[in-house]
Amino acid sequence: MRTLNALNRHRTALLLLLSGAALLRITLASDLFQRYVKQSLRPELVAAGVLLVLLGILSAVRDQPGEAHDEEARGHAGPGRLAWLLAPPALLLLSFAPPSLGAFTVARDGSGQIARPVTFDPLPPTGTLRLRLSDFDARAVWDTHQSLKGRTVEVEGFVAPGRNGTWQISRIIVSCCAADARVVAVTVLGPTAPPANTWVTVTGTWNPADATPTIEAATLARIPSPADPYRDTAP
Repeated sequence: MRTLNALNRHRTALLLLLSGAALLRITLASDLFQRYVKQSLRPELVAAGVLLVLLGILSAVRDQPGEAHDEEARGHAGPGRLAWLLAPPALLLLSFAPPSLGAFTVARDGSGQIARPVTFDPLPPTGTLRLRLSDFDARAVWDTHQSLKGRTVEVEGFVAPGRNGTWQISRIIVSCCAADARVVAVTVLGPTAPPANTWVTVTGTWNPADATPTIEAATLARIPSPADPYRDTAP
């Protein structure tokens, strides 16, 4: 029974160490954690990773109890086997981090809801309007004064397939983590679509005749993927 308890204890220690190391890898050794949660949660993730590593070390080095009972051995065996289900995601984060949400998510998002602002801030009277994609969406749908009409607009996002052969420039915005992701998308008319998930800057004019937010593109430029893909920023 001592051998069984020792195996369970070492197995628990290994899982704690793997999970903690995976968290520290994506938070301290890189910025990969931003594919899954907001940047502001980094301190909490680092603390959780350090705690898991410490618990793993303590679990590995603690003394074996002098006596072991059959009930204790049986009680640890089942949960120990189930605990191994944590190993694959931990190993995955250590070896290969899954990509952030992208065109696949946009293509399967069925909400189509655009939040209605209470008021709109005044726009500069002249020059190109460099807007967040969510701002363009909201003004295109809800601004009764049509403040975008006739103005040159510049927005940034990644390429995603649209409906009926069209394509979109898109953003995925999160409040906390990827689980609460909200899709923002603008149909692009004009140039041929780059490959899905390519990040681009699109400059053009709003098409008020379309029922959905649409931009008639005059120019399109590829840009690097941002470090924080879930933060909706202006160009």
